[in-house]
Amino acid sequence: MCNKKIVTVLVPNYKTLKLTKVCLRLIKKNTDLKKAHVIVIDNDSNDDSTKYLRNLKWIELIERKGIKGEGGPMSHARALDLALAKVTTPFVIAIHTDTFVIHPNWLNILLHPFENKNVGGVGSWKLEIDGFLKNLGKKIEYFFKIFLNKEINRQRFDQNYHYIRSHCAAYRVSFIKAIKSSFSDGNESAGKVLHEKMKLAGYEMIFLKPDFLNKYVNHINHATQAINTEFNIRSAGKVLKNYFSYMNKKEIISILKDDHLDN
Repeated sequence: MCNKKIVTVLVPNYKTLKLTKVCLRLIKKNTDLKKAHVIVIDNDSNDDSTKYLRNLKWIELIERKGIKGEGGPMSHARALDLALAKVTTPFVIAIHTDTFVIHPNWLNILLHPFENKNVGGVGSWKLEIDGFLKNLGKKIEYFFKIFLNKEINRQRFDQNYHYIRSHCAAYRVSFIKAIKSSFSDGNESAGKVLHEKMKLAGYEMIFLKPDFLNKYVNHINHATQAINTEFNIRSAGKVLKNYFSYMNKKEIISILKDDHLDN
């Protein structure tokens, strides 16, 4: 790997051939690969997506064997850690196969805040933008639960409980090593404990607003899980509707047809 590379992009894959093609081809199209190394971790897919990845010469592929009884979130986090152990660049970025980089300046946008030497992480809690009615509904739900003395999901309602999520998360690698953490630390969702330990160590964690970051990176929330019915997620129907709507865009259809981006 060229010493001039400053960032490594980590992309776990699990049985999402079409998504993976779009994700990687957009990275190839919109990223200066003289600066970025791309590692894809196949999470024991054993399908056409695995075969596809084996034929890509511009990525580094890690084929990870699954662990019996291992849940989806933990297999995802451990896949990221397997690649993290190989990272030699100053910065690392984790994204999902349902995350699409749509602007050639996306890398600079994520890395620019690291000019502040105390910044440990940059990313978002979510990339989707909630409308007025959804935000109003959340406020009503919050006060309703308080009134009835019901348990409140703090991550849903309190920004102080948010963490940079692995759908689009950049970190300073030396800080991860300094606090001896990882994506699977604490058996939580990928990056949650890592985020908390970064803050406790005094490092700044920068959240980029969805309306700003969406100009550079799009995300179909939970699409990877919705496509794989084994996960049986509650919002699968809505997610699949969003997925088919997005994947039928002219520019996405064009990306899927452009096999030259694999070379």
